[in-house]
Amino acid sequence: MGASVPDREGRPVRIVAPWVRTRLRTAPGAAAAMAVLVVLTAYLAAAFPRSVDAYETNGLRHDIRTAVAAESVLEVGMRAPGPGVRQADREEVLRGAWVARAQGKITGSLPAPVRADEGGSAYGVRTSQPVEGTDAWLPAPDNLPPMLTLAAQAGLDRHSTLREGRLPRAEGAVTERTGEVEAAVTAATAKSLGIKVGSVVHVPGVDRDELGVRITGIVVPRDPANSYWAVEPTLGSPALVTKPTRDLPPPRYWRASLLLAPDAAPALLGTTGEPQVYWRIAPDAGALTARDAPGLASRIASLENGPELTRLRAPTVVGPSAVVATGLDEIVAAHRSMRSAIAPVVTVAALGIGAVAAVVLVMAGSLLAVRRQAELALLRSRGGSLRAIGGRLLAETAVIAVPATAVGLLLAVLTVPEARLLPAVAAAGCAGLLACAALPVRAVVRHRRPRPHGGREDLVQARPSRRRTIAELTLLALAIGAVLALRRRGTGGSGAVDDVDYLVSSAPILVGLIAALVLVRLYPLPLRFAGRPAGRLRGAVGFLSLARAGRAASSGALPLLALLIALTTAAFGGSVLAGIDGARERAAVLATGADARISVVGSSPVLPDGLAAAVRGSAGVGEVTAIRVEYGVPLPSDAKGFRTALGVTMIGVEPKAYARLARQTGLGEFPAGALKSVGGGGVRDGGSDAGRVLPAIASPAVAERLGDQPRDIQSAAGDFKVRVAEIRANTPGAPGGDYLLVNAADLTQRAPTTLLVTGGKLDGDALRRTVAGFGTGPGNGLTVKLRSDERKAFVNTPMQEGAERIYAAAIAAGAGYALLALLLSLSQTAPERLTLLARLRTMGLTRRQGRQLLGLEVLPQALLAAVGGAFVGWATIVLLAPGVDLVRLALTATSDVTLDGAPLQADPWSLVLPAVGVLALAAAVSVVQAWWAGRQGSINELRAGDSR
Repeated sequence: MGASVPDREGRPVRIVAPWVRTRLRTAPGAAAAMAVLVVLTAYLAAAFPRSVDAYETNGLRHDIRTAVAAESVLEVGMRAPGPGVRQADREEVLRGAWVARAQGKITGSLPAPVRADEGGSAYGVRTSQPVEGTDAWLPAPDNLPPMLTLAAQAGLDRHSTLREGRLPRAEGAVTERTGEVEAAVTAATAKSLGIKVGSVVHVPGVDRDELGVRITGIVVPRDPANSYWAVEPTLGSPALVTKPTRDLPPPRYWRASLLLAPDAAPALLGTTGEPQVYWRIAPDAGALTARDAPGLASRIASLENGPELTRLRAPTVVGPSAVVATGLDEIVAAHRSMRSAIAPVVTVAALGIGAVAAVVLVMAGSLLAVRRQAELALLRSRGGSLRAIGGRLLAETAVIAVPATAVGLLLAVLTVPEARLLPAVAAAGCAGLLACAALPVRAVVRHRRPRPHGGREDLVQARPSRRRTIAELTLLALAIGAVLALRRRGTGGSGAVDDVDYLVSSAPILVGLIAALVLVRLYPLPLRFAGRPAGRLRGAVGFLSLARAGRAASSGALPLLALLIALTTAAFGGSVLAGIDGARERAAVLATGADARISVVGSSPVLPDGLAAAVRGSAGVGEVTAIRVEYGVPLPSDAKGFRTALGVTMIGVEPKAYARLARQTGLGEFPAGALKSVGGGGVRDGGSDAGRVLPAIASPAVAERLGDQPRDIQSAAGDFKVRVAEIRANTPGAPGGDYLLVNAADLTQRAPTTLLVTGGKLDGDALRRTVAGFGTGPGNGLTVKLRSDERKAFVNTPMQEGAERIYAAAIAAGAGYALLALLLSLSQTAPERLTLLARLRTMGLTRRQGRQLLGLEVLPQALLAAVGGAFVGWATIVLLAPGVDLVRLALTATSDVTLDGAPLQADPWSLVLPAVGVLALAAAVSVVQAWWAGRQGSINELRAGDSR
């Protein structure tokens, strides 16, 4: 530790060498490698919570911004005062100044975290009921006059560009009796309704003459997607609306809007439109974070029917008749539901990579402790206390780990913005603390008792202690409990911010841990069995390699544990990503029923002659299956006498071709004989044979409705009876819906209406060009729906993309840590192997035999890790699959396709590739070591007195 020398006055002075500086100068390479490892680990630890925060926040903002404007805005409404109120007061409430003041009061009183986006908010007065345009010059398709909404919405000058004329104004004080007001229309409305600047549109009045609306300007919306225009679509563009009636075809009429000046709103009191004052508050999603979601849901509920609504109904704000309506609560609820489905699955990846990183840090500390074993044993023998030795080692590692942890945290903050700092600091701090404690704890534990010099740890001869057995049994109980919990209730939570069961999410890690401990216990057995026969062989390489593998340090459980957890995490993560892709592929098939679907729409839904033959000749087309699809076929009355309202989809097919298609797509495979034709072509005595009984395949709901007896079916394809022969949940002709499948040869009208196309290399553009040449006239077009296009439509939301990115990073980081674990394990025994190789060469061992010896020595442990990792990964997925559903990771809540489930399944590539990588890496390291030993001389390895 130091020495004593006299000073000038003869007193002894203790000279102490600076421990930390001396150690860093002695091994700068090891210090730099440790610093890099800590920086990487601290960065990953800090980046994970920040990444989760970031993608959850972006997901909430994305859900609000991309939602339909009418659902995302917070609309406060109030009916105009009734006739019992003094006329001047009624008119005052509708004037622009009063409505604008109320807007300021509403936005100022919104409870946090609800914030208003002033640029997208709108307020004003509108007719809650459309009014009829009575002018004869207005277009009236099907002899129905246009129905108009009169809206005095503020901010028209800021949200539109004037194309012609001027913006409307309110000349003087407009009242209920005003005979004419000014308005503007959009260019789309002007074109569709034939309106020009100067035109006057008249609407009916109540107890007065008609109100004239003079058009003074034509405007163009600056941003049609802005909620100013999008909440009420007819403000920007008119629409042809079908009138509910039994007439066929149903009559249509125009719906459009006229934009009045804000101060002209009192004139609406004299119309039949029942004016309404409204304030549409667009939410400011830019200031929201994922942590605001619970509070946002609570505040919205309070605004809709709670204390906040009471505040809005105060006379000084809006008034007692105020009501609040919004779909924002459903958007937030959908976000929280998706978060509750994604968070536990992501936590599995985080805990897996965290466990591997922790093991690697401990292995790094152990390697340093083993390399310095002689030094620390000397200090201990010279009187060094465990506290002093541990303190010096802690200071030594802290000088490296603390700055490295700070650098990793800083990198995480810079690369992952807009997230909370405290969880990242805590995670990085844990990584730094583990890095600081690994070396001193390992050294103190190893040297707490004197150890005989030259003792050797033998894995084959080692016997587990009672404490180790108890610890392993405890971990086994935890793993079994976690797996059972996950299988029973799955990974989903209630949607709370921190609603993650970490025990359940750590089940894959616990399973890997138990497997590592079991494999380490079983590992010596095959070595013992193989050692004796190998000793009787002529060559010494096999026996020596098995002997060396059996005499590895008993602490070899640590690298095996790291490799098993890394391989399990990689298998789980790869299977999750493959399952997501598979679920989307499945959803794309459900959307089309084949690789392509060609249908005819219009009043004459029959495919043109020659289309099927032309499609067969298109590039990449394999098979073309023609079917007849008829929608809305009514089912017969059930036992209670009720009939279905909408009917079901009836499909006429050629059984053999359609059975092949069902088998290829995996949608309701069935034997072709189940739809055997009854003969006669559906005709008897020159007319339709309504008494024939056709075998049919039906969806479960239709089969339950029809029962097991023949039932009458009336359709455009003919009248007949059906008996359900087979029940299948899906079919290519109507995937995801209720259907009735029959043989087309037994239908009176069997002309196909749809082509289902398959082909491994289908050229979508070529197929569309082929179909485009078979137009069937106006209103009767052909549509082409490609499975590849439907697959591309399943784009990731920020939450789904973030979860997939974390899983991909976990797989990459797991592979990197597995590489480090293997290198650290081999580095720990590298000096011994090099010394052994040098000594054996003095006895005549050739270079080739040296390479074989090193390779075979590493092979048992590498093979154990590879095969064990693949098996544990497969077993973990099989055990946990019933509790994991990937639907929410693959599809959004607004998807048009519904999957019954997307269970987790083992992905062969995710199991095999990492295992093969471990074997290849171990072989490569042994080859490099043999090559390096061959280039070096044997003098350094054969020094006298070396204990290696």
